[in-house]
Amino acid sequence: MSPDDSARYSSAAYNSTIGIQAETVHDSTIYFVHPDASPQEKYRVGLQLLEDGVPSRAREMITDAIAHGYDGTEVRFHWVLAMLSGRSHHDLTTEEVERLRYASRLVRTYAEDEWKEALRVTFDLLAVLSTTGSETGPVLKQLQDLPLRQHDAILRHLDVILTGGLKDDLWAETLGRARAERFDNDRARRVWAYFAPTPIGARAVQPRPSTAAAAKAAFPLRAVLFVISSALLGALALITDPAWAIIELPVALGAGLTAARFGVRWWGREPSPGLTAGARVPLPRDPASTEDGFTKRVRHSFDHYFSVRRPHGFTSDAWLDHTVHVRSSLAAEIADLYRESRIGVERVDWLIRYLAEDARNRHNNGTLFDQHRQDQTPGRTKALAVAALAVLGVATLATFGTAVSGAAQPQTLWALLTLLGAAWSGNAAASLWLEVQREERRLARETREYREQLTARQIAHQRWQSLLDELRPSEREMETWLTCDKTSFVDEALQHHRLTWRDLITHTILVAPGPAYKRGRVRGGPWRYSHYVFRLFLFTQDGIREISSEFNFSDGTRSNEQRSNYRFDALTSVQVTENLDVGYDLELFLTNGPARKIRVKDADAHQLAPTENSQEIAEINLSAAGSTHTFRLLEGIAADGKSWIERHGPDSLAPFQIAG
Repeated sequence: MSPDDSARYSSAAYNSTIGIQAETVHDSTIYFVHPDASPQEKYRVGLQLLEDGVPSRAREMITDAIAHGYDGTEVRFHWVLAMLSGRSHHDLTTEEVERLRYASRLVRTYAEDEWKEALRVTFDLLAVLSTTGSETGPVLKQLQDLPLRQHDAILRHLDVILTGGLKDDLWAETLGRARAERFDNDRARRVWAYFAPTPIGARAVQPRPSTAAAAKAAFPLRAVLFVISSALLGALALITDPAWAIIELPVALGAGLTAARFGVRWWGREPSPGLTAGARVPLPRDPASTEDGFTKRVRHSFDHYFSVRRPHGFTSDAWLDHTVHVRSSLAAEIADLYRESRIGVERVDWLIRYLAEDARNRHNNGTLFDQHRQDQTPGRTKALAVAALAVLGVATLATFGTAVSGAAQPQTLWALLTLLGAAWSGNAAASLWLEVQREERRLARETREYREQLTARQIAHQRWQSLLDELRPSEREMETWLTCDKTSFVDEALQHHRLTWRDLITHTILVAPGPAYKRGRVRGGPWRYSHYVFRLFLFTQDGIREISSEFNFSDGTRSNEQRSNYRFDALTSVQVTENLDVGYDLELFLTNGPARKIRVKDADAHQLAPTENSQEIAEINLSAAGSTHTFRLLEGIAADGKSWIERHGPDSLAPFQIAG
């Protein structure tokens, strides 16, 4: 189940405003090819691209592998599929048609195996399409006899080029497979993980450097002065009245040690933070930045996760009131730790969610505010420290009295000087010693807390990363689900208009981002969206029927469906506008209405890795959206009307012949 609350979006399918809510690029190397890669490796990557719905790049890779000597029935079969995948006859250039003809003539030279038979069936299908009135029964029988792997691959990749009665004969099977696979592999529970941002690594507030260096440097001199002064005062007392001095000096020494023992437990503590358990809020670098956009988003995220991850018996408002200081200190900490990374708060949400759960658990354990209670010195310690200091003072004055009793004036003066020296140096030495002790205790505590917090957060980070890795769908799964959605959409459109494939001249479907979406991709792959707009164009003898609908990719639900019909001559112009900062737009100009602007894709230059080429990635995304095929088809019709389709139909090609 996704940790993020699902948002509701509502917008018209036409002329809608696209809004990126979040985006992530998965750091995968599945499409990476080293410049010195072997032909076998290039073929492997090309096959992966083909299966993942990137046929344009697959064509390049497999062609390169063949050019470097890696050829055979399996390689040629997938090369042919890459040439035809997502394309119709009018998308093929003259050179590509000739290369396909050359490949068809090569079939007879290969040894017999299942891949050669699949190649033969593929070209037989093309021959049937390019020959008016051809009998489809034999080739359909050959297709059904193929192994399932080759059979399904042909149906999937020749989906656009197969038309008419042949498509009708295969449609029930295609639709059945789409219905079976559309929600396969726990799609509804896993899709969100594909769009989840890569969590940034765990961090914790590091211990502050010790500030006790000056105190450590000054302490020895004060301590020596105190020892000398105390020793002289004790010596004078022993000289004057040894009997009393022997009693007073041990009492003073014992009281001093007791005061030091319990005093360091009291005055040696650092001041309590007074906010939350172990909270150490780093000072902001710039006061003006304490409430920047990132900090506000962090605070909002803390409010959200604390409100939904609350202890039993608390309402959201009550828990937020109870933890106001906890959230404030933690939000300041997280904002300061990650502000310099220039990331969106979505990448640190995992940590905020963990801290909210940790606060809830500590409340349930009764330890949410434990640190504040631990920082309070027990009353017994305070009482013993005060009593020891009082005894020390009395014993010191008694020793001074003993030293000056019946003594001559010079000894009295020396006793007074030693008393004042012991008092001053003792106070100074004690203050410095306590400062050193406070800093050492603080540094030890913060170091321990830092290690404990960092370890706990690293475990939480690894747990979250492992969950994402486990749930995140593969590129093949995402492409399969999308293909099934498109098949279902086309079928519903055909049923609504009561059309069969025999009634269609051709069709095209444009897949664009929805009005509000998250998007994700792997390095070298196309963007995939959490919300799509499907736009289907059905070309019949009477004109064009256009159907559009918004799709929620997580659950396959549709909304805001719109339909329109127009004659071929009503489509007067088609334009594609490209803006590197905005993206690609397709504009349709009709005689009976304003221009319709359709966003095909958004800009992605800022999301490119150093090894990626912006033009190449743009072409991959346009191909995956079906825009290249759609634009060429609509542009031809806008220029020549229905006659353009007739001139570029499958029967405009000479039949593919396979000898032997």
